[in-house]
Amino acid sequence: MSVEHGAEAAKVREVDWLVIGAGVGGMSAALSAAILGRSVLVCEKASQVGGTASTSAGTVWIPGNHQNIQAGFVGDSAEAAREYLDGLIDDPQSGRAAREAFLAYGPDAIDWYVKHSDLRFLPCGVYPDYLDRPGAATVGRAMIPEPFDGRALGAEFRRVRAPIPEYMIFDGMMVGKADIAPLVGRFRSFANFRYAASLFARYLIDRVRYPRGTRLMLGNALIGRLYASLLARKVPVSFETRLLDLQIESGRVTGARLQGPEGERVVRARLGTVLATGGFGRNPALRKAFLGAEMPDSMLVPENEGEGVAAALAAGALSLPADHGTGAFWSPVSRTGSGRWAGLYPHLAMDRAKPGIIAVNRAGRRFVNEADSYHHFVLGMFESDRAVPTRPAWLICEPDFVRKYGLGAIHPGTTRLAPFVERGWITMADSLDELARRIGVDAQGLADSVERINRFARLGVDEDFGKGSTHLNRYNGDASHGPNPCLGPIGAGPYCAMPVWPAEIGTSTGLETDQHARVLDREGQPIAGLYACGNDQASIMRGTYPGPGTTLGPALVFGYLAAHHAHEAG
Repeated sequence: MSVEHGAEAAKVREVDWLVIGAGVGGMSAALSAAILGRSVLVCEKASQVGGTASTSAGTVWIPGNHQNIQAGFVGDSAEAAREYLDGLIDDPQSGRAAREAFLAYGPDAIDWYVKHSDLRFLPCGVYPDYLDRPGAATVGRAMIPEPFDGRALGAEFRRVRAPIPEYMIFDGMMVGKADIAPLVGRFRSFANFRYAASLFARYLIDRVRYPRGTRLMLGNALIGRLYASLLARKVPVSFETRLLDLQIESGRVTGARLQGPEGERVVRARLGTVLATGGFGRNPALRKAFLGAEMPDSMLVPENEGEGVAAALAAGALSLPADHGTGAFWSPVSRTGSGRWAGLYPHLAMDRAKPGIIAVNRAGRRFVNEADSYHHFVLGMFESDRAVPTRPAWLICEPDFVRKYGLGAIHPGTTRLAPFVERGWITMADSLDELARRIGVDAQGLADSVERINRFARLGVDEDFGKGSTHLNRYNGDASHGPNPCLGPIGAGPYCAMPVWPAEIGTSTGLETDQHARVLDREGQPIAGLYACGNDQASIMRGTYPGPGTTLGPALVFGYLAAHHAHEAG
């Protein structure tokens, strides 16, 4: 088994920079140190790089980034973003130093990566922040990774964790948002057919040599680009190597004790050790301590068992769960019953905001603006659940809605829904009364909710929850539908119902750090030699979700800041 890259890698016992975890935070910290000329070792518990980020949309949130400005999307600033965040966070002084560093250095960090590595980003232009508040932006803050050709990795392509199966078609082909319309409408025009045929032909050629398609999109593209950059700089990665504990001498973290295929060993780090193990989402004890209750579903990869957080807490690190709201970032998910993550499909943006769908609790009543962000939709579930069971909530629509927009992992263009009923993904009925009986919600409540939303659809105004009233709502709605792009009637049936549950897509509570990503002790002082980024680091957003890329943007920036601080201090 190949565990590290390079003949000398297995002999490494002392390096400048030891990184625990090979997600976006860990690989960015490792890449930054390597660019600065430091010796680096990355230790990854899994057999592949990427962690949860490899399954994500890959968007990064960087206020004032130069990529959007150069594309003509101007007007954003760190000052506006600060106003926006201060208005969202209950105590704006909590995490202030780290947040200020993110705002100050974020654009420069991205430019530095682009200059010195294979990282490339495309400006999103119009991509609204998630809440209409003072300082919020509708353009300029979000970027996505440029698609990446996985063939550039050669045999190392197998080391890139695949996205969830439901994010691929033909059992291995990734598609982006821009691919959906020509794929669904492949027989509507020659241009669409040619585009779809070229994608499929590329995929067929890929499958001759690779386990899946090599046209990487979204978070997979970001991971592929980071890994290619590490390989180009010959940074060794020790796979299937987990953290046991931190090594401490005279109050300074000097390295870590690790367990890997070659047995137990200690690696010393002259400049510092970085914890980037992906958070605690798969650790039952930490979930109970930091989330208040053990939530049933998690979108985090199975390896995210909290070793980094637990090791730092044992070494006296500070964590402030009370400052992080619900402790995590959330999405409603439906269950497909297959896949590496127990078949969880996140309902991020493709269905809930469209006209002709509502979400109801067991009383059959709407409880939230369905078009709000995934995080805020789940906060609505939590609030509703205090009075009426709302786990699961039910998405209610008609088959024509599914055909036009899709529903969860059921793709747009689907006309035959019987297979999905058989799999248990959805429930169908010819009448609302029968649907209510089958899914266990109050029939009168459901009938009233449908009647009410139909009236709102005619008016173009949701008088109860304001669906379609925000920039984000309208961005994710159907621009061709009026008078409100998010409101449409639910007709005479038949009807579909899909249950959704809350699941975290990242943790907010974590290790408190300063502006250099140094882990703080319980007195608020930096622990010498110890850094954290990614989901091991306490989120600078303090449990709020301001916009797309809330976790990946800071992961990149604090990987950069941590390496630069250690380099300059050493």
